[in-house]
Amino acid sequence: MHSLIENMDKLHTTQLGMERIKRNLQLETDDVVSWCKVRITDKDTKIERTGKNWYAIASDCKITVNAHSYTIITAHKINI
Repeated sequence: MHSLIENMDKLHTTQLGMERIKRNLQLETDDVVSWCKVRITDKDTKIERTGKNWYAIASDCKITVNAHSYTIITAHKINI
């Protein structure tokens, strides 16, 4: 199991991060962290670590999380 999954309780974001994620993914919810947790823990999401970040690649988005602080940095739509 990935360290990211084991530390889901530490997952958080900043105010600017929340606004950036909502804008990038066109989300209506204010609970961006919970939305990201659902995506990250989905059985079909691929998780990889490159350098200082975790990348959770879901069916429709890529979520970037700092591997040390567990801060959700950003998220982007992906086209498959």
